[in-house]
Amino acid sequence: METKLLIGGVILSYLLGSIPSAVWIGKMMFGIDVREHGSGNAGASNTFRVLGKKAGFLVLLIDFFKGLASTGLMFLQYDIIAHTTEFRNYQMLLGLVAVLGHVYPIFAGFKGGKGIATLLGAVVGISWHVALLAAVVFILSVWITRYISVGSMLGCILSPLFVRLIYGPNETIFIYFCTLVALLVVYTHRSNIKRLREGTESKFSFSKKPEIQSN
Repeated sequence: METKLLIGGVILSYLLGSIPSAVWIGKMMFGIDVREHGSGNAGASNTFRVLGKKAGFLVLLIDFFKGLASTGLMFLQYDIIAHTTEFRNYQMLLGLVAVLGHVYPIFAGFKGGKGIATLLGAVVGISWHVALLAAVVFILSVWITRYISVGSMLGCILSPLFVRLIYGPNETIFIYFCTLVALLVVYTHRSNIKRLREGTESKFSFSKKPEIQSN
């Protein structure tokens, strides 16, 4: 793979990840910055909490496709055979950069979200099998605990195990990738961990009314 193409893909992946959907949708649809309400996070879960289901689902979809699109950039590289180990390794790099763009977006003062939806999109692009298992863990964890943060962290923490189960122990780069993003997710959720310890973490409910009501 040519160096210029790789650098271009990394830059484009970061810019894709940097699209601050929660911030822009909050300002365009409601005239507010979601980072000034709720948990202060510029992501889908806080958008659900602050603005409601319509805005929350829109942000979720956009953030998901940011990650998926970043890994999809590899299909433009005609010198690498698709779905090979080398292909997947480059996808991991682009997906990681997109997640970092979401967490530290250049278009929103480097104050973004926690990267879960973007990460899910990236992992779907890399291996939908691993993404599916992580999503099942997330759904079950949130259903049992009602904490999105718990589901997000558990799904990521267990993802290296899922890679090992599906691809075997020799897929070391994929295992390292999942371990790295799990550490990143735990880091971005450090305020949630503190609230969980204090018993002040907000529980998720679709029936809960948004903090800001639309007209």
